Amino acid sequence: MVAITVILAAVIAAFVFGLAGTTGTSKNVGLTVTSNGTWYETHSPTGEAGFKVTVQGGTDLPALTELKYSVDGSNFYKFNMTTGDDYAGSYNVGEVLWAGDTTITVPNTGVKFIIRGTFNDGSQQVLFDRQF
Repeated sequence: MVAITVILAAVIAAFVFGLAGTTGTSKNVGLTVTSNGTWYETHSPTGEAGFKVTVQGGTDLPALTELKYSVDGSNFYKFNMTTGDDYAGSYNVGEVLWAGDTTITVPNTGVKFIIRGTFNDGSQQVLFDRQF
C-alpha cells in the first residue's frame, strides 16, 4: 500500500512540476493529389501539371498559412499558380494548386511526393506523403 502511494505521488508530482512534457496535436487538412505521369506538359490553366493538389477542407484549414512540396524529402518548394508564379495566399476549399517545372518534361513516376503545411501557430506537419 505504501509503495502504491509513493508511485502515485511521484506521477502526480511529475505532472504538477511540468516534468511530463507536452504533446502536440495533429492538424486536420484534407488534400487530394493526382499525378499525370510527367513532371510538366503545358503551362495553361487547362493543362495538367506534374502533380495537381485540390484543397478539400478540414477543421484546421483557416489556420493554414503555407503549403510546400518536396519530391525527395529534403528540399521543399512553393506551389505554382497557372501563371507560373509562386502561390501566396490563403487556401480555400476546392482550390487547385500544381507542382511542376516549366522547362522540363520528364516522368514523375517513382518519386516520393510530400506536402508540408505550416500553420499560424508556427507548427509544421506533413499532410501528404506518397510514393508515385
